[in-house]
Amino acid sequence: MKPPWKILMATPLFFLLTLHTLASPAYDHQPGTRRSKGQVCIEKLFLKTTCYLVVGIFGPDIIKLLRADVNADVVCHTLEFCKQDPGQPLCHLYPLPKETWKLTLEKARQIVKKSPTLTYSRSGSDICSLPFLAKICQRIKLAIQNSLPFKDVDSDKYSVFPTLRGSHWRGRDCNDSNKMAYPGRRPDNWDTHQDSNCNGIWGVDPKDGIPYEKKFCEGSQPRGIILLGDSAGAHFHIPPDWITASQMSLKSFFNLPTALTNELDWPQLSGTTGFLDSTSRVKENSIYLRLWKRNHCNHRDYQNISRNGASSQSLERFIESLSRNQLLDQPAIVIYAMIGNDVCNRRIDPVPEMTTPEKLYSKVMQTLQYLDSHLPNGSHVILYGLPDGTFLWDNLHSRYHPLGQLNKDVTYAHFYSFLSCLQVSPCHGWMSSNKTLRTLTSERAEQLSNTLKKIATSQKFTNFNLFYMDFDFQEITEEWQRTGGQPWQLIEPVDGFHPSEVALQLLADRFWKKVQLQWPQVLGKENPFNTQIEQVFGDQGGH
Repeated sequence: MKPPWKILMATPLFFLLTLHTLASPAYDHQPGTRRSKGQVCIEKLFLKTTCYLVVGIFGPDIIKLLRADVNADVVCHTLEFCKQDPGQPLCHLYPLPKETWKLTLEKARQIVKKSPTLTYSRSGSDICSLPFLAKICQRIKLAIQNSLPFKDVDSDKYSVFPTLRGSHWRGRDCNDSNKMAYPGRRPDNWDTHQDSNCNGIWGVDPKDGIPYEKKFCEGSQPRGIILLGDSAGAHFHIPPDWITASQMSLKSFFNLPTALTNELDWPQLSGTTGFLDSTSRVKENSIYLRLWKRNHCNHRDYQNISRNGASSQSLERFIESLSRNQLLDQPAIVIYAMIGNDVCNRRIDPVPEMTTPEKLYSKVMQTLQYLDSHLPNGSHVILYGLPDGTFLWDNLHSRYHPLGQLNKDVTYAHFYSFLSCLQVSPCHGWMSSNKTLRTLTSERAEQLSNTLKKIATSQKFTNFNLFYMDFDFQEITEEWQRTGGQPWQLIEPVDGFHPSEVALQLLADRFWKKVQLQWPQVLGKENPFNTQIEQVFGDQGGH
């Protein structure tokens, strides 16, 4: 799957603007996050400069073109963000204009003939080419590339910053000047004098002189949750009100800086590591929140090591961002969930690019050997199978996409075709009108799932137990329908591909119930001291 900014390129006008804003992150300031005045100034300058550049460079031409009554397709092609290769069919999302396309495009180009916009777009320049922003841009790119926090003073892979791979992705650091204080470690001297594992439990009970960590957590089998995943696990999400004309307002973009600095992912609301209250109408909680509720000593011990576009073949590029010390840290539950990109790609003929069972076996074994050398003894690893993505076309193709809801002119079938034409589809194999291709993609997904199941049932490792779980989307669909929900609500409405927040929460619920039933040892004990922990420490310092 292409990075999100490539997908955004494919959706005219609004996505065009989002694409150029992606190069310019800003930060979400949460209570308890301390930043220097200089850092705040840099961030504000970065975002403000970007806004001025985007509006200043592209705004006038877009307004001129829209005043000339051209649609978003014409704007996109005129400004050369939607490109047509010679001899290839014209890629368009909306109905073609009454005049010939060539004449319409020629007229539009005359309108912006003397504009610097075309020169800018051809040059490939972006905000990071500005000298005073080049350094911070490079740091941001490295943070995203390496899946490590942008701001991490003590280099322990944890941060007080929420976005840019900070505490939205892994538990918030409680002491960013001490490399030996971070979520998930075993307490140092029972945390008599300081909170070394960031779970908010430390100090000594004055009544009996026993350290609270020892009194409340000893023998409770604390453990963290770690996800090795792709964009689904990171919860890739573009809010529909960003692009739906009838819903758009200034309030719609309140979370834009947060979204952009999280790579258009929302791990803080994901099914595995989410810690915020769900924005959907389902009451289910993430796996992390359930672990915390089961044992408050697990507070903040979560890591979302997911990346947009990740697959079994690319995990080795960022798996080292995982933080676990075999000697110092608590065991962990690791979920391996590369659920799409081994069969999904943007090729017109996607089958040759799909991962073969042999290649999957080799890479997964490599990953498991890495985990065995880094996870503390007593950990658990669960391999997730791949879904049957024929669900997408079957339930969405005839529905109107948010871009077409106003005039009833763009269905998901049109949207999928448009992405495929531009060769930026996140999954041409499943997002296709070709039933044979959809079937072939599902067959390969099933072969890969069987390979994962074979590994789980045949391989043994020193420091963790290994399990396999089916990704049964049909099961959660039926469960959702029993509550009055519709199948299409389980898919992200804007990209028409990723599981929605509702789906992720239902999958977490299914995961929890199955593990409780079949492998209860994975979850650890229920802590009988949870009430006392709440009485003494309250919310334990938040996230």
